Amino acid sequence: MSISLRQIAYVCAVADCGSIQAASRRLRISASSILAAIESAEFSLGARIFDRRRSSGIKTTPGGERFVAAGRSLLAAETDFQRKIGVLQSQTQSIRIGCFEPFGALFMTEGIVRFRDIVGRTDVALFEGDQTQLADWLDRGIVDIVISYDIGPKFNAHITPICRVPAHVMLPTGHPLAEAESLSIDDLATYPLVLLDLPLTVSYLLSLYDLHGIKPTVGFRSRSYETVRSAVSAGFGLAILNMRPITRSNMDNASVVRVPLSDPLPAPTLQIADLYGPMKPVHIKALVDVFVSLFRDSDPAHFAVVTPERRHLIFDV
Repeated sequence: MSISLRQIAYVCAVADCGSIQAASRRLRISASSILAAIESAEFSLGARIFDRRRSSGIKTTPGGERFVAAGRSLLAAETDFQRKIGVLQSQTQSIRIGCFEPFGALFMTEGIVRFRDIVGRTDVALFEGDQTQLADWLDRGIVDIVISYDIGPKFNAHITPICRVPAHVMLPTGHPLAEAESLSIDDLATYPLVLLDLPLTVSYLLSLYDLHGIKPTVGFRSRSYETVRSAVSAGFGLAILNMRPITRSNMDNASVVRVPLSDPLPAPTLQIADLYGPMKPVHIKALVDVFVSLFRDSDPAHFAVVTPERRHLIFDV
């Protein structure tokens, strides 16, 4: 049996009004359309809903009365469903984003602002952590997506690669190497290192020295990107970093300079991990698209410090 909600609504309207003509005026639908819907419903039901007589007009049959009673309940439920969906759609969305700890100040707020401009008001919870924490949060459903580098164990998730971000050197203004157009790891060997002290990140940064057979002297270490930048500015040493700030409020001041590395060093890939795969909810897909375009649609110089010879490799992912 296949009877549509429209057919049920027409039948109920005729039962309420007592005639097809009155129902036609009430619904602003032609009488012929209402009659056709009733006949189709009766055919699907296999029983008469109305007795139609010239002398007494239309009367509901006993079976028709049960049909109309059930139809009214169904229409009421449909109305309640639409009301609840309307409330749900009007509520503020929420999203939980996990990101590599330094990214919060470097570019996350910029991307979230663009996201809210597209989808409207959204409550955002930002979880900042190291790679191991991010993988755990994603596996346990604490976050909806993760934005990170591809350093360390792979995420058990769908991956959207964004771009490569080669390492560069940050130096205090006035440092003997600050005027160089590019530097090699060999050039840095005798200068103390200010280390971004996050799990896996430490191994990656020290491995860049290992490739040249150098063991650096660590003069300062911190988990905070901002503290590392302050330590470099204060003269504690130089730092090797990958990302530069995109957010305008967090741009470098005149106390530090950034110089690209000329060595063909491995460059981590910035990526987004999620558990939805290709069937992402609309707001998750919008968020992924925003962060992809934040980098791919901009000049690499906005977020990376790289030699001209290596710039073409940034989007080779």
